[in-house]
Amino acid sequence: MENKIQVTLLRHGRSRADDEKVHEGRYDSTLTEIGRAQARVRAQEFLSGMTHFDCIVSSTLRRAHETATIIGELLGVSVETDPDWMELDNGPLAGLSREVALERFPKPIFRNPYEPFCGTGESDWEIFCRGARAVEKIIRRGAGNYLVVAHGGILNSAIRTIIGARPFSNQQGIAFGFGDTGYARFEYYPSKHLWYLLEFKAG
Repeated sequence: MENKIQVTLLRHGRSRADDEKVHEGRYDSTLTEIGRAQARVRAQEFLSGMTHFDCIVSSTLRRAHETATIIGELLGVSVETDPDWMELDNGPLAGLSREVALERFPKPIFRNPYEPFCGTGESDWEIFCRGARAVEKIIRRGAGNYLVVAHGGILNSAIRTIIGARPFSNQQGIAFGFGDTGYARFEYYPSKHLWYLLEFKAG
């Protein structure tokens, strides 16, 4: 099989929001020093494994873009940004502590997949469709090896579109536990529409 497309989907390193214990989403926090160190370690692992990426595509949010930049500098690979790889728009929850968020916006007993998150954010279908669009843009680049640096929510949505799973709704469905700089590595053969999951590393 020829003309394969290799795609590695990687979550950013530890962010300031993780230490602040606030809801992240579109809250645009930076990496912590631990997060920067995690990005360097992951880059060194790629170097040790003789992994070559033709391009790195990153979310525009700082924690992902900084992770991508650190890896790109160490690997000598250019970084492009694509806002479709941004994290879930979680509306008013962005930046709120979990205690305050629970008080102001109690979790509903049921939320259908068409309903915006907390009234003004994205619905489950919106992030699912955005994940599909983001994957499609990578595939349309053609044969090559691509690294995507993004966030747990959008990476999960992207993988669901790849494997044919439905959008995650009401904490039900299949989920992939990306830790700091965790990644999933795929190969795709366009002429057969055949995906292989080669590796999943949680963190």
